[in-house]
Amino acid sequence: MNILLDSLPFIRQFQNQIMVIKYGGAAQINPDLKLSFAKDIALLHLLGIKVVIVHGGGRSINEMLDRLEIASEFVDGVRVTSQEAMPVVEMVLSGNINKELCDFLNTNGARAVGISGKDGHLFGAVSESGNYTGKITKVDPSLIYLLLDGGFVPVIAPIAYGESLKHEGFNINADYVACEIAKAINASKIIFLTDIKGVLDQNNKLIPTLDEELFETLKKENVITGGMIPKLQSCFECTKNNVQKAHIIDGRIKHSLLLELFTSGGIGTEIY
Repeated sequence: MNILLDSLPFIRQFQNQIMVIKYGGAAQINPDLKLSFAKDIALLHLLGIKVVIVHGGGRSINEMLDRLEIASEFVDGVRVTSQEAMPVVEMVLSGNINKELCDFLNTNGARAVGISGKDGHLFGAVSESGNYTGKITKVDPSLIYLLLDGGFVPVIAPIAYGESLKHEGFNINADYVACEIAKAINASKIIFLTDIKGVLDQNNKLIPTLDEELFETLKKENVITGGMIPKLQSCFECTKNNVQKAHIIDGRIKHSLLLELFTSGGIGTEIY
Protein backbone atom coordinates (compact mmCIF):
# COMPACT_ATOMS: atom_id res chain seq x y z
CA MET A 1 0.00 0.00 0.00
CA ASN A 2 2.85 2.42 0.84
CA ILE A 3 4.41 1.77 -2.57
CA LEU A 4 1.14 2.67 -4.30
CA LEU A 5 0.74 5.83 -2.25
CA ASP A 6 4.35 6.80 -2.96
CA SER A 7 3.73 6.47 -6.70
CA LEU A 8 0.58 8.62 -6.88
CA PRO A 9 2.32 12.03 -7.14
CA PHE A 10 4.53 10.71 -9.95
CA ILE A 11 1.54 9.25 -11.82
CA ARG A 12 -0.24 12.61 -11.66
CA GLN A 13 2.92 14.43 -12.76
CA PHE A 14 3.59 12.23 -15.78
CA GLN A 15 0.05 11.87 -17.15
CA ASN A 16 -0.21 13.03 -20.77
CA GLN A 17 3.54 13.60 -20.96
CA ILE A 18 5.65 12.00 -23.67
CA MET A 19 8.61 9.80 -22.75
CA VAL A 20 11.18 8.30 -25.11
CA ILE A 21 12.64 4.95 -24.09
CA LYS A 22 15.78 3.51 -25.68
CA TYR A 23 15.32 -0.25 -25.43
CA GLY A 24 18.31 -2.58 -25.66
CA GLY A 25 20.72 -4.89 -23.87
CA ALA A 26 19.56 -7.81 -21.73
CA ALA A 27 16.04 -6.41 -21.51
CA GLN A 28 15.77 -7.02 -25.25
CA ILE A 29 17.03 -10.61 -25.09
CA ASN A 30 16.16 -12.25 -21.75
CA PRO A 31 12.58 -13.66 -21.94
CA ASP A 32 11.68 -12.69 -18.35
CA LEU A 33 13.02 -9.15 -18.80
CA LYS A 34 11.22 -8.79 -22.13
CA LEU A 35 7.96 -9.71 -20.44
CA SER A 36 8.65 -7.30 -17.58
CA PHE A 37 9.38 -4.51 -20.07
CA ALA A 38 6.21 -5.20 -22.06
CA LYS A 39 4.07 -5.10 -18.91
CA ASP A 40 5.72 -1.83 -17.84
CA ILE A 41 4.92 -0.26 -21.21
CA ALA A 42 1.33 -1.51 -21.07
CA LEU A 43 0.91 0.00 -17.59
CA LEU A 44 2.40 3.34 -18.58
CA HIS A 45 0.03 3.37 -21.56
CA LEU A 46 -2.98 2.65 -19.30
CA LEU A 47 -1.92 5.44 -16.93
CA GLY A 48 -2.12 7.97 -19.76
CA ILE A 49 1.64 8.33 -20.27
CA LYS A 50 2.61 8.55 -23.93
CA VAL A 51 5.54 6.29 -24.74
CA VAL A 52 7.82 6.22 -27.78
CA ILE A 53 10.29 3.33 -28.01
CA VAL A 54 13.54 3.37 -29.97
CA HIS A 55 15.34 0.03 -30.14
CA GLY A 56 18.78 -1.14 -31.11
CA GLY A 57 19.94 -4.64 -31.94
CA GLY A 58 23.71 -4.70 -31.99
CA ARG A 59 24.08 -8.26 -30.77
CA SER A 60 21.69 -9.66 -33.38
CA ILE A 61 23.41 -7.63 -36.10
CA ASN A 62 26.81 -8.95 -35.06
CA GLU A 63 25.54 -12.54 -35.11
CA MET A 64 24.10 -12.17 -38.61
CA LEU A 65 27.17 -10.38 -39.98
CA ASP A 66 29.44 -13.08 -38.50
CA ARG A 67 27.28 -15.76 -40.09
CA LEU A 68 27.63 -14.02 -43.46
CA GLU A 69 31.36 -13.39 -42.85
CA ILE A 70 30.99 -9.61 -43.07
CA ALA A 71 33.41 -7.69 -40.83
CA SER A 72 32.16 -5.44 -38.00
CA GLU A 73 33.98 -2.23 -37.00
CA PHE A 74 33.30 0.19 -34.13
CA VAL A 75 34.64 3.66 -33.30
CA ASP A 76 33.85 5.07 -29.82
CA GLY A 77 31.08 2.52 -29.39
CA VAL A 78 29.38 3.37 -32.70
CA ARG A 79 29.15 0.86 -35.55
CA VAL A 80 30.84 1.77 -38.85
CA THR A 81 28.38 0.39 -41.43
CA SER A 82 29.79 -0.70 -44.79
CA GLN A 83 27.79 -0.88 -48.01
CA GLU A 84 27.92 -4.66 -47.79
CA ALA A 85 26.59 -4.66 -44.22
CA MET A 86 23.80 -2.09 -44.70
CA PRO A 87 21.11 -4.43 -46.16
CA VAL A 88 21.79 -6.92 -43.36
CA VAL A 89 21.57 -4.23 -40.68
CA GLU A 90 18.25 -2.99 -42.06
CA MET A 91 16.86 -6.51 -42.34
CA VAL A 92 17.71 -7.29 -38.72
CA LEU A 93 16.54 -3.95 -37.26
CA SER A 94 13.49 -2.99 -39.33
CA GLY A 95 12.42 -6.55 -40.09
CA ASN A 96 13.22 -9.09 -37.43
CA ILE A 97 13.67 -7.10 -34.19
CA ASN A 98 11.12 -4.35 -34.82
CA LYS A 99 8.25 -6.63 -35.76
CA GLU A 100 9.02 -9.22 -33.07
CA LEU A 101 9.03 -6.47 -30.43
CA CYS A 102 5.76 -4.99 -31.68
CA ASP A 103 4.08 -8.41 -31.66
CA PHE A 104 5.31 -9.02 -28.12
CA LEU A 105 4.08 -5.63 -26.88
CA ASN A 106 0.68 -6.08 -28.53
CA THR A 107 0.31 -9.55 -27.00
CA ASN A 108 0.92 -8.05 -23.55
CA GLY A 109 -1.50 -5.15 -23.72
CA ALA A 110 0.33 -2.27 -25.44
CA ARG A 111 -0.94 -1.16 -28.87
CA ALA A 112 2.40 -1.00 -30.70
CA VAL A 113 3.16 0.02 -34.29
CA GLY A 114 6.62 -0.57 -35.78
CA ILE A 115 8.25 2.02 -38.04
CA SER A 116 11.69 3.23 -39.10
CA GLY A 117 13.00 6.61 -40.20
CA LYS A 118 11.96 5.75 -43.74
CA ASP A 119 8.28 5.63 -42.80
CA GLY A 120 6.63 9.00 -43.35
CA HIS A 121 10.19 10.32 -43.81
CA LEU A 122 10.40 10.42 -40.03
CA PHE A 123 14.13 11.13 -40.03
CA GLY A 124 16.71 11.57 -42.74
CA ALA A 125 20.49 11.44 -42.67
CA VAL A 126 23.71 11.99 -44.57
CA SER A 127 26.97 10.08 -44.35
CA GLU A 128 29.55 11.37 -41.89
CA SER A 129 32.58 9.46 -43.19
CA GLY A 130 31.62 8.10 -46.58
CA ASN A 131 30.08 4.93 -45.14
CA TYR A 132 26.52 3.91 -44.30
CA THR A 133 26.56 5.11 -40.71
CA GLY A 134 24.66 8.35 -40.92
CA LYS A 135 24.14 11.62 -39.12
CA ILE A 136 20.53 12.73 -38.73
CA THR A 137 19.81 16.02 -40.49
CA LYS A 138 16.00 16.16 -40.50
CA VAL A 139 13.23 14.96 -38.18
CA ASP A 140 9.53 15.23 -39.06
CA PRO A 141 7.59 13.91 -36.05
CA SER A 142 4.15 14.12 -37.74
CA LEU A 143 3.79 10.33 -37.91
CA ILE A 144 4.72 9.94 -34.23
CA TYR A 145 2.05 12.46 -33.19
CA LEU A 146 -0.55 10.67 -35.34
CA LEU A 147 0.25 7.36 -33.69
CA LEU A 148 0.27 8.78 -30.16
CA ASP A 149 -3.00 10.62 -30.72
CA GLY A 150 -4.48 7.35 -32.00
CA GLY A 151 -3.54 5.57 -28.79
CA PHE A 152 -0.57 3.65 -30.22
CA VAL A 153 2.98 3.12 -28.97
CA PRO A 154 5.44 3.93 -31.81
CA VAL A 155 8.34 1.46 -31.92
CA ILE A 156 11.17 2.91 -34.01
CA ALA A 157 14.02 1.10 -35.75
CA PRO A 158 17.13 3.30 -36.19
CA ILE A 159 17.20 3.27 -40.01
CA ALA A 160 17.10 6.68 -41.73
CA TYR A 161 16.15 7.58 -45.27
CA GLY A 162 18.95 9.07 -47.36
CA GLU A 163 18.86 12.74 -48.30
CA SER A 164 20.22 11.80 -51.73
CA LEU A 165 17.96 9.80 -54.04
CA LYS A 166 21.01 7.69 -54.88
CA HIS A 167 21.28 6.51 -51.29
CA GLU A 168 19.11 3.68 -50.01
CA GLY A 169 19.35 4.59 -46.35
CA PHE A 170 21.57 4.83 -43.30
CA ASN A 171 22.15 2.95 -40.08
CA ILE A 172 22.04 5.33 -37.11
CA ASN A 173 23.19 4.62 -33.59
CA ALA A 174 19.95 4.03 -31.67
CA ASP A 175 21.05 6.29 -28.80
CA TYR A 176 21.36 9.19 -31.22
CA VAL A 177 17.98 8.40 -32.79
CA ALA A 178 16.33 8.37 -29.36
CA CYS A 179 17.86 11.77 -28.61
CA GLU A 180 16.79 13.37 -31.89
CA ILE A 181 13.25 12.01 -31.53
CA ALA A 182 13.03 13.23 -27.91
CA LYS A 183 14.13 16.71 -28.97
CA ALA A 184 11.74 16.86 -31.91
CA ILE A 185 8.66 15.91 -29.86
CA ASN A 186 9.63 17.88 -26.72
CA ALA A 187 9.63 14.76 -24.58
CA SER A 188 9.65 15.30 -20.84
CA LYS A 189 12.08 12.40 -20.33
CA ILE A 190 14.42 10.12 -22.21
CA ILE A 191 15.32 6.81 -20.57
CA PHE A 192 18.12 4.46 -21.67
CA LEU A 193 17.96 0.81 -20.59
CA THR A 194 21.47 -0.63 -20.22
CA ASP A 195 23.24 -3.70 -18.85
CA ILE A 196 24.83 -1.91 -15.90
CA LYS A 197 23.50 -0.08 -12.83
CA GLY A 198 23.93 3.29 -14.53
CA VAL A 199 27.02 5.47 -14.84
CA LEU A 200 29.78 4.14 -12.58
CA ASP A 201 32.75 5.92 -11.01
CA GLN A 202 36.36 4.73 -10.68
CA ASN A 203 35.31 2.35 -7.89
CA ASN A 204 32.39 0.89 -9.87
CA LYS A 205 29.90 2.69 -7.65
CA LEU A 206 26.75 4.22 -9.09
CA ILE A 207 26.78 7.96 -9.78
CA PRO A 208 23.19 9.04 -8.94
CA THR A 209 23.42 12.36 -10.83
CA LEU A 210 25.87 13.46 -13.51
CA ASP A 211 26.73 16.78 -15.14
CA GLU A 212 28.70 17.39 -18.33
CA GLU A 213 31.86 18.53 -16.56
CA LEU A 214 32.14 15.28 -14.60
CA PHE A 215 31.37 13.31 -17.77
CA GLU A 216 34.25 14.93 -19.67
CA THR A 217 36.61 14.29 -16.76
CA LEU A 218 35.67 10.61 -16.46
CA LYS A 219 35.93 10.17 -20.23
CA LYS A 220 39.48 11.60 -20.27
CA GLU A 221 40.39 9.25 -17.42
CA ASN A 222 38.99 6.26 -19.39
CA VAL A 223 36.42 5.60 -16.67
CA ILE A 224 33.61 6.14 -19.18
CA THR A 225 34.32 4.28 -22.43
CA GLY A 226 32.73 2.39 -25.33
CA GLY A 227 28.97 2.46 -25.81
CA MET A 228 28.39 4.58 -22.71
CA ILE A 229 29.95 7.57 -24.52
CA PRO A 230 27.22 7.95 -27.19
CA LYS A 231 24.55 7.36 -24.55
CA LEU A 232 25.80 10.20 -22.38
CA GLN A 233 26.45 12.48 -25.33
CA SER A 234 22.84 11.88 -26.32
CA CYS A 235 21.65 12.61 -22.78
CA PHE A 236 23.41 15.98 -22.60
CA GLU A 237 22.27 16.89 -26.11
CA CYS A 238 18.68 16.23 -25.01
CA THR A 239 18.84 18.17 -21.76
CA LYS A 240 20.21 21.17 -23.65
CA ASN A 241 17.21 21.04 -25.98
CA ASN A 242 14.06 21.14 -23.82
CA VAL A 243 14.06 17.53 -22.60
CA GLN A 244 13.73 17.96 -18.83
CA LYS A 245 15.64 14.89 -17.66
CA ALA A 246 17.60 11.94 -19.02
CA HIS A 247 17.98 8.63 -17.20
CA ILE A 248 20.33 5.68 -17.60
CA ILE A 249 18.97 2.65 -15.76
CA ASP A 250 19.69 -1.04 -15.30
CA GLY A 251 17.48 -2.97 -17.71
CA ARG A 252 18.53 -6.25 -16.05
CA ILE A 253 16.23 -5.43 -13.13
CA LYS A 254 12.62 -6.48 -13.57
CA HIS A 255 10.24 -3.52 -13.88
CA SER A 256 13.17 -1.12 -13.87
CA LEU A 257 11.11 1.52 -15.68
CA LEU A 258 8.47 1.58 -12.96
CA LEU A 259 11.08 1.65 -10.21
CA GLU A 260 12.84 4.62 -11.80
CA LEU A 261 9.70 6.59 -12.56
CA PHE A 262 7.45 5.88 -9.59
CA THR A 263 9.74 5.58 -6.56
CA SER A 264 11.37 8.45 -4.72
CA GLY A 265 14.89 7.05 -4.84
CA GLY A 266 14.99 5.70 -8.41
CA ILE A 267 17.55 3.09 -9.43
CA GLY A 268 19.88 4.65 -12.02
CA THR A 269 21.79 7.77 -13.02
CA GLU A 270 19.87 10.97 -13.68
CA ILE A 271 21.30 13.56 -16.05
CA TYR A 272 20.12 17.18 -15.82
